[in-house]
This record gives sequence, C-alpha cells and structure tokens, in this order.
Amino acid sequence: PVHPLWQSPLTVPGGTRQSPINIQWRDSVYDPFLKPLKISYDPTTCLHIWNNGYSFLVEFDDSTDRSIIVGGPLENQYRLKQFHFHWGAINEWGSEHTVDSKFYPAELHLVHWNAVVYPTFEEAVMEGDGLAVIGVFLKLGAHHEGLQAVVDALPAVKHK
Repeated sequence: PVHPLWQSPLTVPGGTRQSPINIQWRDSVYDPFLKPLKISYDPTTCLHIWNNGYSFLVEFDDSTDRSIIVGGPLENQYRLKQFHFHWGAINEWGSEHTVDSKFYPAELHLVHWNAVVYPTFEEAVMEGDGLAVIGVFLKLGAHHEGLQAVVDALPAVKHK
C-alpha cells in the first residue's frame, strides 16, 4: 500500500533515493564492517521552532560542529540542521516510510548536512552525499518526557 500523500500525479516513480521507502525486513543484510553511528547533540544549539504551513520544524545553529553525527555508513561528519515530524489524520497513516508495508503513527526526521564537503546547507541539499537523515518511527504509548518539551512549545506556533 502507498500512503495517500504519495498517491498524486506529482509522485515520481523509480529511483533508489526517493521517498517513500518500504524497508523489507527479509531483504535486510547485516554488515559486520559497519561502524557504529555516533550521535553528539548540544541542546544549546537549538535556535527556534516554526510552522511552515503543513508541519513544524525545530532548527539548530549549524555554523559549527557542536551537534553532529559521524560513523556508520557516513564518510564525513554531518551537522544537525533541523528536525521535523510526519503524522497523519489517523494513527494508521502517519509515517512517511514503512517496514514490510506497515505504517507507524508518526515519524521523526533529524536532518543533517555534510559541512566537510559543502559550504552551505543549500548546496548540500542538491548533492547525493549532501544530506544524512535519521528516521525514527514513533508508536503510541506511554508519556515520553523528551518529546514533551516539543509538545509544550506547539501552542506558540499555531499559525504559519
């Protein structure tokens, strides 16, 4: 099944780097040579939260290497630029991506850019090795203290 958001004439089929992605568990291959992904975030680099008209974004100061990821499949370190969420009108259709065709209620995307190779985020966006996005599937469940700070800030960005 395809998420209703992607069922439009604007959807471009094909390609290996396009959304949405359906992760097939049975096709997953363990790579014993893959290094651990190291995540180092400085919460003081958080700048602001804003509403872009269809979602909200939390932006970070990406002028230095204070909030970065490195390792895993990445050849360089990448700076955190922003994070945002995908969710739907109903819990069964929230995530952008799927695992074995299963959707999740929501999905968090942490967007990083390759500041080693590219001088700006805008330039990095245009290149195949410019961005590294960590996607986290979210389920409904118990209260999550870490996400509560974001939820508490949402009334301040009700409008674009």
